[in-house]
Amino acid sequence: INHGHVILADPSPILFYKISSTEIRCLVDVPGQKVPSISNGELANYLKTVVAPQVPKQLYNSFIAAVDKGNIRTMPNRSMPADPHPTPGALLLGDAFNMRHPLTGGGMTVALSDIVLIRDLLRPLRDLHDSSTLCKYLESFYTLRKPVASTINTLAGALYKVFCASPDKARQEMRNACFDYLSLGGICSQGPIALLSGLNPRPISLFLHFFAVAIYGVGRLLIPFPSPKRMWLGARLILGASGIIFPIIKSEGLRQMFFPATVPAYYRAPPFH
Repeated sequence: INHGHVILADPSPILFYKISSTEIRCLVDVPGQKVPSISNGELANYLKTVVAPQVPKQLYNSFIAAVDKGNIRTMPNRSMPADPHPTPGALLLGDAFNMRHPLTGGGMTVALSDIVLIRDLLRPLRDLHDSSTLCKYLESFYTLRKPVASTINTLAGALYKVFCASPDKARQEMRNACFDYLSLGGICSQGPIALLSGLNPRPISLFLHFFAVAIYGVGRLLIPFPSPKRMWLGARLILGASGIIFPIIKSEGLRQMFFPATVPAYYRAPPFH
């Protein structure tokens, strides 16, 4: 009750969360470039044969009934890092400008953060008709939004890849380590939640937590007796973790993400009076 639930299913996670006192929304991730067709029943068959057996038994009958009812909506999703193209008279926000995987529900957090930032940037201006000057003025927006946006974007992409099922034993260990790390409570759960909610928009904190999970996973493998097989699996786990997070950071922009002060901006911070 009053919580969202993530099912670590195969091949990818399933989400359940309440949208009213009597309704629960289910988000099913379907990997691949092509979504099964709704019109010919291909998607309904996929949901019944692949997804339904992995749904908690308390929701199984309701899930099947919802599929039979046909109230299924599909939405293509892809990672779309922000690539600023200042255009006089236009300003893109939300998924039109910057999209991440919906697993963490961070899209609205990023969009609302962008809106607050734009509001503060525009507040001291009295004339909004000079679009070319305004466009240059708003170049700082792309720098100032990075801490929140890149942190949530990277977290969403990394968690999705970690939580997807994989035949790779090292990826399985990373998945279990991530779940158990969050279950430890304290800073191990509060830290990631603060990152997820945008309350701690510091990419370095995300980086440290992500590799804390990896090191936690390696530690579990090496204790109490570090056999060569377990040491090799631990090394693969660290390499796998690096292979997940570094490409995402690269796509977000290493300099913009970790060293925003070095990026030229017309205004370094929103002026307040």
